[in-house]
Amino acid sequence: MMKKILVPLDGSTMSEAVLPYVRTFAKSLNAEVILMRVVTNQVYETMPAQVPPMPVMTMRATSEQDYYGQAEGYLQRVAFDYFPDSVVRLEVMGGPTTDSILDFAMTHEVDMIAMTTHGRSGLSRMVLGSVADEVMRRSHLPVLLVRPNQE
Repeated sequence: MMKKILVPLDGSTMSEAVLPYVRTFAKSLNAEVILMRVVTNQVYETMPAQVPPMPVMTMRATSEQDYYGQAEGYLQRVAFDYFPDSVVRLEVMGGPTTDSILDFAMTHEVDMIAMTTHGRSGLSRMVLGSVADEVMRRSHLPVLLVRPNQE
């Protein structure tokens, strides 16, 4: 039985495509939803293929505390928009994205990870990497991946 569903979000509208599915699962299973936003250290993420770090600038802030505050505000908005009648847990973490997601899932007895894949392929996937792909390959848990409709 699924009791906890972890939903990592990157702050983009595209990452929110998984939320209607999570809402349905959570409601039918009476599961707790945990919305997570990982703020990378120094706002840089090192790629596994030894590619130089690439800046990840999804938020504008002047200090690390500002990034965490903006991430918290983003998660509050998402919880209000998608889960207005439910209690949703919000988690803002710092560190490498994939490791933070997997560490949290393991230490908090999460039953499933649900996330959107950006569907990158070829050179863009090699350069930018794929958090969803790495989570899926490294996780011992079921992973629900949703590819957003790109009209």
